[in-house]
Amino acid sequence: MQNSKRRRPSLKTVLQTSTVAGLAAVMLSTGIPAQVVDSFADPVKVQAPQAPSFADVVSAVSPAVVSVRVQSEAQPVSDNSNFSFNFNGQGFDDLPDDHPLKRFFREFGGQMPGSRDGDRAQRAPRGDDNAPHRLRPTSQGSGFFISEDGYLVTNNHVVDDGAAFTVVMDDGTELDAKLIGKDSRTDLAVLKVDANRKFTYVNLADDTKVRVGDWVVAVGNPFGLGGSVTAGIVSARGRDIGSGPYDDYIQIDAAVNRGNSGGPAFNLEGEVIGINTAIFSPSGGNVGIAFAIPASVAKDVVQDLIDDGKVERGWLGVQIQPVTKDIAESLGLSETQGALVVAPQEGSPGQKAGIQQGDVITAINGEPIKDARDLARKVAAFGPDTKVEVAVWRDGKSQNIDVTLGNLASEDAAAAEPVEPDAPVPSSEKALSSLGITVAPADNGTGLAVTDVDPESEAASRGLRAGEKIVSVNNQSVSEAGDIEKVIEQARKDGRTRALFQVESDRGSRFIALPINEG
Repeated sequence: MQNSKRRRPSLKTVLQTSTVAGLAAVMLSTGIPAQVVDSFADPVKVQAPQAPSFADVVSAVSPAVVSVRVQSEAQPVSDNSNFSFNFNGQGFDDLPDDHPLKRFFREFGGQMPGSRDGDRAQRAPRGDDNAPHRLRPTSQGSGFFISEDGYLVTNNHVVDDGAAFTVVMDDGTELDAKLIGKDSRTDLAVLKVDANRKFTYVNLADDTKVRVGDWVVAVGNPFGLGGSVTAGIVSARGRDIGSGPYDDYIQIDAAVNRGNSGGPAFNLEGEVIGINTAIFSPSGGNVGIAFAIPASVAKDVVQDLIDDGKVERGWLGVQIQPVTKDIAESLGLSETQGALVVAPQEGSPGQKAGIQQGDVITAINGEPIKDARDLARKVAAFGPDTKVEVAVWRDGKSQNIDVTLGNLASEDAAAAEPVEPDAPVPSSEKALSSLGITVAPADNGTGLAVTDVDPESEAASRGLRAGEKIVSVNNQSVSEAGDIEKVIEQARKDGRTRALFQVESDRGSRFIALPINEG
């Protein structure tokens, strides 16, 4: 008889059964297989390249950057009236010290009308030079130390007309400063803080190595908020913004606002590549176009201010204008470079040495002159009484002239008074159809009066107007229409397509190049 008794399940079978049952229970309770729960992925992480940080630069240079507060003298306004103020039966002296009206007059420096202190204060009639003066805040900018003994650089327009100067350090310490010197032509100034301590200072960089696209960090005190840092890149070099003859700005796109003036723009090595001085802003706010004085310009100016309190520059004494493509062609120059001499100033070093009207200055001491601004900068870089060799283009060939430069500081005293041209009295008018103009001899016998200009001619588009006077053509004096025709005919034979006209008006003298094959 076969044994019908069931066999007891083994331990292995029990464990397997339990595992299956447990897995089934998990699936029933969560709806997700257990092994899926255990294999969830890690959060997303992107290994991106490390972005540049300016923290090291900022922490190193910030102690050298300061806020500059300027106060100017203000003469009290005369007050001879018997005006008094009464507020609910109280005078100013009876008002609480924290009263808004009392705080207003105290903070803005006014004398409180009707106050006992105000009655005792000395009052002077308007215009009295012996009247007491007080200082009032007038401007605020930025600056930076360039030596451990307290010399610092800022903008001239920040300190101009200032009578007292306060430097606010990065840690909030306030120190008095004195003005060492300022230079309006480059908008630079030097202050000195005398204190028994050593200051953290920064170096001026070799900005010739600065490239468009390099990082730049601007540190300053915009809006009087305290130390502030912005970053950007160098956008352009050699910018001329029309602020003066030595414009050669570095353009940056770091945010520069009011109060940043005089502050430094650093490279990533903590060196100053430029001094922030101007912004382009139609709205008054930052639009990402700021201009900095190059460190190479600042070095010489700052050193002169420290040594002498002023800047002395070489002076050639000639009125110049750029050489355009048309002017170069009219003079037979192969390149559009150099500076065209409109007129040498009477008694100037240039005139004494023999530089003439219509010369094109092409080089100084063998260094080519790019344009009129380049000439101004190169001449100014030489000291007064320096002997230089000036290369000029005259009558279709180059020649050298030795000039001993004067002192630019005396330029105003040596300048001749402008002479108003005599009003032309036309006679014997003659139309020069090829030029689109009509001329007549001037009443003083010098030059030709322009009596009419064809509005469709290139002469009109170049700015020639009736009432002006043509003095020379291709540097040859003209006194009648035939003189112009002879010069133009010779220019055609020489293969020229344009002639250079010197024109005088009540605005001064200038050169324009006109086509000689028109009509």
